[in-house]
Amino acid sequence: MNSSERTIVHLDLDSFFVAVARQMNPKLRQRPVLVGGTGERAVVAACSYEARHYGIYSGMSLRLARRLCPDAYIVQGDYELYVRKSDEVAQIIRMHAPVYEQASIDEFYLDLTGMDRFWGCRRWALELWQRVKKETGLPCSFGLSINKTVAKVATGVAKPDNHLEVERGTERTFLAPLSIRQLPMVGEKTYQLLRRMGVERIGTLQLMPVELLEKLLGRHGRLLWQKAQGQDDTPVRPAAAQRSLSAEETLDADTIDTDLLWSRLLALTEGLLYELRREGYCTGCVTVKIRYSNFDTHTMQRRLPCTCSDHEVLPVVRALFDRLYQRRLRVRLVGVRFSQLTAANQQLSLFAEGLRTQRLYEALDRLRHRFGSRSIGRAAGFTTAPADS
Repeated sequence: MNSSERTIVHLDLDSFFVAVARQMNPKLRQRPVLVGGTGERAVVAACSYEARHYGIYSGMSLRLARRLCPDAYIVQGDYELYVRKSDEVAQIIRMHAPVYEQASIDEFYLDLTGMDRFWGCRRWALELWQRVKKETGLPCSFGLSINKTVAKVATGVAKPDNHLEVERGTERTFLAPLSIRQLPMVGEKTYQLLRRMGVERIGTLQLMPVELLEKLLGRHGRLLWQKAQGQDDTPVRPAAAQRSLSAEETLDADTIDTDLLWSRLLALTEGLLYELRREGYCTGCVTVKIRYSNFDTHTMQRRLPCTCSDHEVLPVVRALFDRLYQRRLRVRLVGVRFSQLTAANQQLSLFAEGLRTQRLYEALDRLRHRFGSRSIGRAAGFTTAPADS
């Protein structure tokens, strides 16, 4: 189907972490609220609109945020609570939307193509929006357009607690006066590069030769130019959480060497985590698999807050392995699987780790991308000594 014939809704929960905190403690309403981690390197994972008036933003050092707004109320992030609240919203959407994709813990895309013949897409989206707010008590906004990019930008313009429809055929006109910051794919580095070139509005990007942007930013530049034109053929991908990634290894020789077994599991897990981050996902469930020499196969899984970070997943894999391997029989195969995948959300990781840790993962992944997925890793994952059998 031609993308101009589609009808896409982007629904975003407004200041989701703050809104959940206010549900738990109504005294926080109308007050500047900061949600973040603990410790000296803690950063702001989310902040209320009241806090933003002080110049506070997500990713800022919590220490600096305190100086800018001494009266701000600080709430420690609660992964499991956010996942439960997100699931409540997803359940409502699942019951009514023909096709939907959960892009992150607090945003959803819905494909309503064809529904205008029976009900009217705007009317349908309005009723769903009101239902989500009434049944969950969480404020949200939505944008409606012909594709994901324009719908997402429309949501940002509509916020807070509002909605906006970009009429078919007006996409370029709608985008032109907006800041390039509002365009998906424009991160801080891209923004600074474009600003040095004098580009401030999306309309300027629309007039630039696509070849110039491609020369400056590679394939990213062409995609950015297309988005500036209001073009985006990306489909709404249903049930992203049902996807999974897995890896397993049959050992050269059956073994009872727990160090060797853990070494192989560690290497498999690091490789999968790299692949997870590269594809832009995080996992909500980890499964470890062991096959003994007699071909008996056992698995054990554990749910965890959505993450793609080594230091959060590896302890879970180790704990599952320790619980699984208690028979002292020789093992011929080990494996690990990630399921309940959702699009990665940077804010979640900010609770447990600072920007310094995030940048470390980014640097390691760049090395893996350049030299191969096994070019770098924890020393224990490179153990290859034969087992004592």
